[in-house]
Amino acid sequence: MLTLALYNTYDARRLHEAHLRAIARSAPIAYAYGFHLALIGFPLDGKPLDVAEEVSEHTTIGEGGKYLVELARGNRFHLLEFPKKGFPPQFGIPVATTRKPSEEKELTPLELAERALNGERFLLLIGLGRHGLPKETFKLARHHMDVTGKRVSLETCTAIGAIAVRIATYMEALKWRSGRRK
Repeated sequence: MLTLALYNTYDARRLHEAHLRAIARSAPIAYAYGFHLALIGFPLDGKPLDVAEEVSEHTTIGEGGKYLVELARGNRFHLLEFPKKGFPPQFGIPVATTRKPSEEKELTPLELAERALNGERFLLLIGLGRHGLPKETFKLARHHMDVTGKRVSLETCTAIGAIAVRIATYMEALKWRSGRRK
């Protein structure tokens, strides 16, 4: 299981248009490439399906929020609180996505794809806001990943798409190479 996890660094008390846009833009990406979508620290209450239906009423992106609702119906949309001591283990190994990975924690997208194909789960943490992920999150993450491989800073929604596409493409190529293609 691979999960794109949007980590809220805007405002934990009030829902803003930026939150809604990020959710609406992420859902079709997660749906199209077989990822789960998790929201961390968002000011949303309720069950994932109820939240998905509510959020979908406020967007035209992703066919009016259709893909967010589909993710929720498939149990692939999750609402998580800010981590106190760590992330829920069922989501797998936390990976901070960043253009500045620490050398000792760096994991490439290809390595992640190989390990995911061998059954490992990963929670890909994406900072939503001007300053990206908080410093504490980098400490909690077992790995750091630069999706570009060139230390290039990407806008959040661009990064979300790049992460999903790059990993999904590597996984498909690895399946072809190993003869595991469906």
